[in-house]
Amino acid sequence: MAFFTRKLGIDLGTANTLVFVPGRGIVLNEPSVVAVNMIDNKIIAVGNDAKDMIGKTPDHIIAYRPMRDGVIADYRVTEAMLRYYINKALKKWDIFKPEVMISVPAGVTSTERRAVVESAIKAGAKSAFVVKEPILAAIGAGIPIYEAKGHMIVDIGGGTTDVAVISLGGIVASTSVKCAGNKIDQAIADYIKKTFNLAIGDQTAEEIKIKVGCAVPLDEEIEMTIRGRDFMSGLPRTATISSNEIVKAIEHELRLIVKAIKDVLQNTPPELSADIIDKGITMTGGSSILRELPELVYRKTGVKAVLAKDALYCVAKGTGLALEHLDVYKRSIISKR
Repeated sequence: MAFFTRKLGIDLGTANTLVFVPGRGIVLNEPSVVAVNMIDNKIIAVGNDAKDMIGKTPDHIIAYRPMRDGVIADYRVTEAMLRYYINKALKKWDIFKPEVMISVPAGVTSTERRAVVESAIKAGAKSAFVVKEPILAAIGAGIPIYEAKGHMIVDIGGGTTDVAVISLGGIVASTSVKCAGNKIDQAIADYIKKTFNLAIGDQTAEEIKIKVGCAVPLDEEIEMTIRGRDFMSGLPRTATISSNEIVKAIEHELRLIVKAIKDVLQNTPPELSADIIDKGITMTGGSSILRELPELVYRKTGVKAVLAKDALYCVAKGTGLALEHLDVYKRSIISKR
């Protein structure tokens, strides 16, 4: 069995990190959060344990995300996080260093790419390959990327939205915008602050997005009670928010995502545009699960959009499939270091 576990696929996201082991599937899905004790600069928790601490720690403990907008903002902490995930995914007795494939946003610079590779090798990988997220998302969504046909993929994660048109195994046109799930959460929190005079935390904002968030106004609204701290009195208070208010709150962020899709469509060669009209746009990534988002994309671009099966896991599954057929994919997708 050790033979299988020497390869790991890592979807290193701003919000969550997923680890895929060929033959075993997704073995780990935890938040990309690390808690650090500032007194002795030690890392005390990673993943789920650290996420539970966000917004609830004493002064000397800070829980934060070392990835910002899909790229490494803090090297030391990212390296520690990778080491923790690699060790947790591999069996304790596995002495072999794994080959690791890591996803990066489409707009990543060569310096940022090198940083990811170095972090992975320092964290215990034998070698690290870096592949652009849209390609992995497409492989994971079951798109035949080697056809001479255009496929459009929109991968909306926590930190970045990657839009790409893929043909013959390569990216023909792409863009990456730093507007995705986290910015949507922020917009919800800001709206609640302005409208209800309530302060809410990141986790509450995310919960609101999941429970009542929507991309287009609904005929039958969904409502939710929110709890937060009143700005005036400083005391806890509750309020009720509806899905159509959220549509208003996140309008600007969704407009940026749609603009990115339009920009890529405008830069796509006409032959491939015809394919995209036939096949539609495939949407992947955790934030693409937002209610009615494919409908919004269709209304704004005139191209039908479809949510991929297991949208949240497409990139991680893509790393796994690419690893299983490394010799086939090595030529086209692995960016040079």
